[in-house]
Parts: sequence; C-alpha cells; structure tokens
Amino acid sequence: MVPSSAGESPHQLLGRLRFLSEAIDCLSRAEPLPTALCYVPREVQYKICKDPSASGLASASGRTLLSVCESPNTAGSGSGARKCPGRATIELRKGSCIRASGEEYCNGHGLWVKLTSEQLEEYKTICDLEEGWILMCKHSEGGDRLVPVESMERIQRQQQLFGMDYKPVFRWEQVVDITYSLRLGAKPKIMEPDVAAVERLRFVPPTWSYECDEDLVHFLYDHIGKEDENLGNIKQYVDSIDVSSYTEEFNVSCLTDNHADTYWESDGSQGQHWVRLNMKKGTIIKKLFLTVDMTDENFMPKRVAVYGGEGDNLKKLSDVGIDESYIGDVCVLEDMTTHLPVIEIRIVECRDDGIDVRLRGIKIKSSRQRELGLNADMFQPANLVRYPRLEGRDPDVLYRRAVVIQRFIKILDSVLHHLVPAWDYTLGTFSKLKHIKQFLLLSKRRTALITLCLKDSETSKPNFMPRLYINRRLAMEHRDNPALDPSCKNTVFMQVYEGLKPSEKYEKPLDYRWPLRYDQWWECKFISEGIIDQGGGFRDSITDMSEELCPSSADTPVPLPFFVRTCNQGSGTGEARDMYVPNPSCKEFAKYEWIGQIMGAALRGKEFLVLALPGFVWKQLTGEEVSWNKDFPAIDSVLVKLLEMMEGMDKETFEFKFGNELTYTTVLSDQCMVELIPGGSRTVVRYEDRQDFIRLVQKARLNESKEQIAAMQAGLLKVVPQAVLDLLTWQELEKKVCGDPEVTVEALKKLTRFADFEPSDTRIQYFWEALNNFTNEDRSRFLRFVTGRSRLPARIYIYPDKSRTEATDALPESSTCSSTLFLPNYVSAKVCEEKLRYAAYNCVAIDTDMSPWED
Repeated sequence: MVPSSAGESPHQLLGRLRFLSEAIDCLSRAEPLPTALCYVPREVQYKICKDPSASGLASASGRTLLSVCESPNTAGSGSGARKCPGRATIELRKGSCIRASGEEYCNGHGLWVKLTSEQLEEYKTICDLEEGWILMCKHSEGGDRLVPVESMERIQRQQQLFGMDYKPVFRWEQVVDITYSLRLGAKPKIMEPDVAAVERLRFVPPTWSYECDEDLVHFLYDHIGKEDENLGNIKQYVDSIDVSSYTEEFNVSCLTDNHADTYWESDGSQGQHWVRLNMKKGTIIKKLFLTVDMTDENFMPKRVAVYGGEGDNLKKLSDVGIDESYIGDVCVLEDMTTHLPVIEIRIVECRDDGIDVRLRGIKIKSSRQRELGLNADMFQPANLVRYPRLEGRDPDVLYRRAVVIQRFIKILDSVLHHLVPAWDYTLGTFSKLKHIKQFLLLSKRRTALITLCLKDSETSKPNFMPRLYINRRLAMEHRDNPALDPSCKNTVFMQVYEGLKPSEKYEKPLDYRWPLRYDQWWECKFISEGIIDQGGGFRDSITDMSEELCPSSADTPVPLPFFVRTCNQGSGTGEARDMYVPNPSCKEFAKYEWIGQIMGAALRGKEFLVLALPGFVWKQLTGEEVSWNKDFPAIDSVLVKLLEMMEGMDKETFEFKFGNELTYTTVLSDQCMVELIPGGSRTVVRYEDRQDFIRLVQKARLNESKEQIAAMQAGLLKVVPQAVLDLLTWQELEKKVCGDPEVTVEALKKLTRFADFEPSDTRIQYFWEALNNFTNEDRSRFLRFVTGRSRLPARIYIYPDKSRTEATDALPESSTCSSTLFLPNYVSAKVCEEKLRYAAYNCVAIDTDMSPWED
C-alpha cells in the first residue's frame, strides 16, 4: 500500500476504513446509509455578501431585501415572481445574520438554503409560509451571495456552556471521523443535527436496490462525472500561447494536445521559465490547471506562481506548491472575477533543484461555461430514458441520494491509495472494494492512481524487435476448414505464439510492460507478400488473431479451440448473441495466459485485441462478483428461464414435463454433458429435490470456465498491476482492451433493408434522422434490440407496422430471430427518436422469440 500522506493520522484512516466497511454493507443491502454520512447541522448563520454591480437584493436606500420561497421548485424568475403564491419578501436588518438549516438544495436557479423554524417565526407577520427557502447563490454570474459565518454571540454562548476550548463540529466529514475513529479522551462536541434533513438524506424508497444505485452512479458519471474530459480544449479561451523556451521535439503544441505522454520542455536558465496565455476577450478563469507527472523527476515543477494583467503590468495572483508525488491536474488559479488579457505561469522552482521544467498540459474552466454540477433539475424524465431503474422516481429523492453518494465517494477518495496494493508490494486489496466497483467511476483520484501504478510497473522497451514470418495463405485455408488441422499450427495466432518463444536458453520472454510510445511489439514478414512492416503488418496480425479467437461472423467456423460460442449465439435467443466464452474443455492454460498478456499489452498501449466476451467474463477478470440472474442470461437465457419456471412449478406440471427423463446432468457451453453428482446420469430428479438440482446446475455453469478465466487473469497480472484491475470497472477494462465497438449510421445503412415501404415514405426519413441523433451507445443498444447483437456486421430488415396504419406514438416491435424491426408510423423524427431509444434501453430483456420448452 501507499504510505500515509502528510498530516493524515492513523486513527482517522482506520476510522474511515471502518466507515467504508459499514457503508458498503448498507449499499449492498439497499439499507439507509450511516447517520454520520447524512449529517446536516441544525443551524448555520449567513451574512449578505453584496455585489455592487447588481441590482437584485440591495436597493438604492441601502436596504437589504430577500425573496423567500416556500419551495425551491416553485421559485419563479424575474421581478414579477415576487407576488407569486408561496413567495414573500423580507427585509434583513443591518448587521444581522440569516439563520438557516445546514440543508442545501441545488436546482437550475442556484443553491438554496432553508430558514430555521425560529428564523421563519420572526417574519411570520409578513412571511406566512410553512417553509422558507432563500437563494444562497445563483448559477449566473454576479448577484449578492449568502456567506456562512460564525457569530461572536453564538461562540461566547457555547463557550460558557461547554468551556473556553469549545470548537463545535458542524461538517459531515468531521462527524464521520468522530463517529468511527477510536481516540483517547473526550470526543469533540457535534452541533445539534437537523433530524428531518438527516432522515431525508437517509431515506431509501421501498423498491430501491443496489442496481438502482449503480444506475444512479452511471447517470452522474454521464452527466457530471465526465466534465474533466472536456477541460482540455483551451483554444476557445486563449488566442495564443507563448513560452520562455522549448526543445524541438517537446514544443508548445504539447501543452494542448490532450496526450499525457507528451509534454512541453523548457530549454533555458534555471528559474527563468514561463508560459504566457493571451486570453480571448471576456474570458474569466474559473479554474486553471497544470498537468504534472512525478515520473518527470527533477523536471517536475515544485512551486508555481501565476501573474495576470495587461501588457507588462502583471500582478501576482497565486503562489502554489506542488506535491512531489503527484500525477495529474493541479489547480494553480481559481475563482477570478474579472477578465485579464494576459495570464503568465512562472515556474519558481523545480523538484530537486532541476534546471528545466516539463508541463504535460494546461486546462481551463471559464465562467463562460455553465457548469451546474449536481442539481435536482438533472433528474427530468427525458434524461432518465437510458436508466430504466430510475424512471418514475421522485426527482428530489434521486437528488438527495446522489448527494449522499457524492459524500461517500469523497471519503472513499481520501483513503483510496491505501485500499489497493502497490506494484512492488504483496499486500492485497480492501476486500469490499469489489462490491462497489461501479462507484469508482465517480472517483477523482482513481485516474492518477492508475497512471502511477502503470508507470511504476513499466519496463524499458526491448533492445531488439522480434521478427516473425507469417504465412497468411495457410491461415486462411485453416479458417475455411479447421478440421484439416486439429493442432491449429497454421493460424496466425499459433504462428505468432510460437515465433515469440525465446530461441535461446538464456533469452528472456517478452514482458509486455513497455512505455506507451513503444507501439509496435513485433515485426511481421508475410510470406509471399511484399509488405514492409512499419507498423501496419503488426496491426494486421493483431486483427487476424482477434478474428481467429472470436470470429465476427456467426456463419464461419471457429478456427481456434480457446473460445466457444455462447448458447445464446447457437440458439439465436436472448441478448448478446455475438458473444463467446472460454472453452470449458480446453486445458491449454499457457496459451490462455498468453492471451491475458496480450490483453494487458493492449491495455497499456494503443492497439486493441477485440474479444467478444460477455460481462460475465470481464467481471471475473477485474474481480467483480457475478450472479446467475444478472450475468448468466447473456450466455444461456433459455436455461435461466427454464430453471426459473421449474422452481415455481407444481408437482403435477413438473412430472408431466419431465417424467423420469430429467437426470442430475447439465450441458456446458462446449456442448459437453457433465454429471452434477456421482452417477448423476442414472439418477432421476424428483420434484422434492428440484431446488438442489437447480442449485447444482447453476454452480456447474457459473464455474464452467473458471480455470480458463483464472489463467487469462494470471497473464493479465503479469503485465498490469493488481491495483489497476481493482480500480477499473469491467466495462472500462473491455473498452481499454477491445476499443469502443463503433456502430456508425453509414455502416447501418449498408446493412439495412426496407420492405413494403414506398420510396417517399416519411418513416424512412424519420428513422435515419433518429439514428443520426443517437450516440454510439444508443445505436449499439438499438442493434441489440433488433438483432440480439451489439457489434457489426448484423443484417437488419425493417417492415412497416401494419397493425397501426395511422400515426401513432406506440413503441416499435422487433423479432430478433429474423433481425426484423416493425416500424410504426410516427408523426415526427423527434417522436421516432424517443420511441426507438426507449425500446432500445427498456425492452431488450423481453424475448418472446423462443419458449424454453421448444427444441
């Protein structure tokens, strides 16, 4: 594990680990989260911070007027809103404070605070409201703000009661630490909580589940968690960038190319390095980040000063020290209120008295951007279509649950570096981390930790590049008829595998832990082909290997024995019909391990090894838990349905369906039958024992490829540190190894056939307009809805929905057996888009193509 950070006490660390353990249990069981996490102080005092340029709250006479709303959701806008029902105006006496609960609420208007009942009672004569909410600050620029203060009168009163050293605890992070940390002596006093607000944060709807929390995490990640990915394009804020000096290879362009492996490097005298940003007119910096990397050693900046102004008249704005062990974005300037034409970043000092400096990027957030972050208005029905478990939920309930999840992530982030093993240590991972892998998407420290782990485990590139001689003609002949060559020695996969074996006794095998820039792992000489491999031949060999391991076409034989088609692919039922699973009968574990190594190399590098594996396999590679009901339908949906129906059968139906023919056996994905108990093929399953039979079948099928997956994981861990797998979700691992399976509109047009439509039918036009507005994920989901496959190629046939000839807003229907979509007559492209998207995300689990009783 990583050593403790400066200022981090052991009792606080252990307390937070205790808290995480309890909170993760609550999340897993969909129970209310710990009270300490949901703490809200009963009273916080605020004063008005006036904006002289604004005309909102302050009038010409110096009076301070505050608008009070009964609910943040009923707040209007504009001056006319003051006379709306549920709204009043109060006058704040000069020098006085507003007393509010610590409960906050954020929506499109801004951040609101709730008046205490005592404060509301003082204004009862002019403010006859059951609740009173005041806008603390607006999202738009300017305007007065409420700023929290601690009044001297209150402090003196509390010190008289509790002693002169009394320091009340009123932040939820402090409450978590006090509650879960073991310490000698009296614990600090916690300010009285707002019990009702705490219970609102702890509330869990009756039908809520852990999967609902996962959907909410994905929603937050898609809507606010990816904001850091959009920071890099500073061209919209900066006219030009000047630097003090640069080297030819690492010039100023490296500051804005969004590549962490490139950097600007100065070439001048120590202490004389700077970067000057000539800002576009009107841009006001909200946050300015520098991307740094501890592996740059004495090139890494240790102290930075930022100056701003006009021309050469620059004033110092900030002076920031940078942690020597940091990798990632460091904020060096924030919350500017005026536009400055020139921003100059001066490198005051480098680590270990380094002479020159390296910066890997500059990123800017400007007040031109309207970044609301988490707010209740996000949870509108139109935004929830892609998250079926969240649909129909009260937006306020979702908002408060999201607030608590963000608090949980903040505590998790504070200790995350202690929860995963470093590359050169053998300590294991915090065991409960695997239960909340999807929550890691919201972590702000995870990316830097992954980068650090990969850097620490990196080796130098090989002294020589292996040269392989590949006969692709023989490989193509083998693909056409794999039975002619049971050893598979002519496949590209086997030719590469054998070619990379050390030829000499003392020659070390490749470790695949090379720097990102080393983007060609071997050189290919294709026999009887005139290609000179400068990277293209190498990439072709990777593509050929991918196709041999998991063929993209369902009509071709599988040339290698390592993976077999899922039962869904074989029967044409269920979802994920283009997937493969490791072959339970194949015991060539050394080759599975090498496949894992190539997957690790793809994760580290820029190449992709496209393997069409279901989440059931990827989850086991990352250490996530798998379950029968959640994961196995992607492999054998017919069996899942059959066992579910068997469990609920009465005795008469069971005996009618099975008689004496059902024995203690099951068929694995490789179509081999195995006995579930000794002599199982001769033992008939009785009705009373069906639960045991179901349990044995589930166990056998869930573990059918366990050895093969373990071998792949062992190979992966030779290349990628355990900590990286612990910090990645299974979806991220798949994307890093296989790339993002792109489903373009152009490719769909080539594969789509319309039948029984007139050429001028508006439905065709609306259909393509809808798909053009889809994201790649939407199109992949749509493809799965119609064909059962999430990757191309897949033929699609579209017929008009003849049951509804008039214009309608009904959902479309599909038959995945025939890859057919029945398209209703929609009134507009917008309605068509909404209905197709809804069906793609909400109807994929409904499969009526085949009954489990059919052969």
